Amino acid sequence: MEETIAGPETTHIPKQRGDSLLEAAVRYAEERHWDVFPGTWLEAVDGMQHCSCGRSACPVPGAHPARDDWATQASGSATVARRLWTMRPTASILLPTGRTFDAVDVPETAGFLALARMERMELTLGPVALTPDRRMQFFVLPGASAKVPHLVRNLGWSPSSLDLLTLGEGAYVAAPPTRYGSRGAVQWVCRPTPANRWLPDAEELISPLAYACGRER
Repeated sequence: MEETIAGPETTHIPKQRGDSLLEAAVRYAEERHWDVFPGTWLEAVDGMQHCSCGRSACPVPGAHPARDDWATQASGSATVARRLWTMRPTASILLPTGRTFDAVDVPETAGFLALARMERMELTLGPVALTPDRRMQFFVLPGASAKVPHLVRNLGWSPSSLDLLTLGEGAYVAAPPTRYGSRGAVQWVCRPTPANRWLPDAEELISPLAYACGRER
């Protein structure tokens, strides 16, 4: 039986397996056909973990693009992914949004509340990630960034009043088991499986997400 980490309400997070960054990157490309690209990595300096970018105040140490042309570097080829992470096995795994998926990003507490409501509503979810800076990212069909503000307004909320972000073209998310400095690793709340290969539209999830973010205000 898979061990779980309890979250608020009834939601549980499966404990993560010990995949290497290389194995995970290859699997994302091979099984999900997601574009992947290597980001920065963590380096030990005087016993402390620092970002390879060299900035002492890096906001996401070891988990952001390492080069400006990252969008052109991203590839959905498992062969390319294996080569890239063989060259840099400690590089973070970053996934560009706006291609095969967008991501709706909310605070962790709102995300757990929304997940509990979604379970009761029997909604079909795609993968959901939890970041070390306490954000939850719901993977949805591309195009969400264009429609979410309108959907939120239709529910009676001002988009600027909710801590609800949509990551689309030109953005990216970090994928497990990427680490953010000493803060921990990205985890799957709902891991990618054959059952959630077909992603939901943002319109299907926006009501419980907006409600949960409204509760968090």
